Amino acid sequence: MSFLEDFQASLEPLPNILQRKYALLRDLDKSLQDIQRQNELHCIQEIEGFKEGVKSGNIAPGTSLNKFSDEAQDEQKHAIRIADEKVTLAVQAYDLVDAHIQQLDQYLKKLEEQRRAGSTGLNPDGNGKTGKSEGGRGGRKKSRVGGAAATAAAAAANAPSMDLDLPVDPNEPTYCFCNQVSYGEMVACDNPDCKIEWFHYGCVGLKEQPKGKWYCSDCGGMQKRKGK
Repeated sequence: MSFLEDFQASLEPLPNILQRKYALLRDLDKSLQDIQRQNELHCIQEIEGFKEGVKSGNIAPGTSLNKFSDEAQDEQKHAIRIADEKVTLAVQAYDLVDAHIQQLDQYLKKLEEQRRAGSTGLNPDGNGKTGKSEGGRGGRKKSRVGGAAATAAAAAANAPSMDLDLPVDPNEPTYCFCNQVSYGEMVACDNPDCKIEWFHYGCVGLKEQPKGKWYCSDCGGMQKRKGK
């Protein structure tokens, strides 16, 4: 697989992931606008009620409205929570795109280094399994760069042309929640019984190699339940 085909494969799940996040953002934004309008009406009603109380003598002149009702305050807290969720989703979307941009930058840097050194490849075996023990899971590294992608990238540097419409090899193993082939930097789940084992940095929100043990979201939940 050529470099551009490999990078194109890494981009395939990104639009769907972003689309889901943007759809959720729109839903949250609609909910936020509704709760803000509702809260604004409640606050206006309470202010008008306070003014009427002063006029009727039920509230002494000079008294200030220290706070709104519990209902109005709960609405404000709810609005803040929704706004925080929007920020979190926006940051996640940004990080996903940024991870792919960084991946492209890394590939381009490697291609330039290979061009200058006259190298023909980074990983001679090109099997995309660097950092993982074939005989078992013990002693495996925490992260890797897909070997097949690196070798293909080197070959692409010397190729006269590249066809982006070539299909992905159906026999190549897939990994991660996105069920895509190995590409870029990946991290291994430290649960020996993890069904997926390897994950792309961008798909799990990582930018660098994690320190200590790392578990995917599925196995992380199991570890927490076992700890109780």
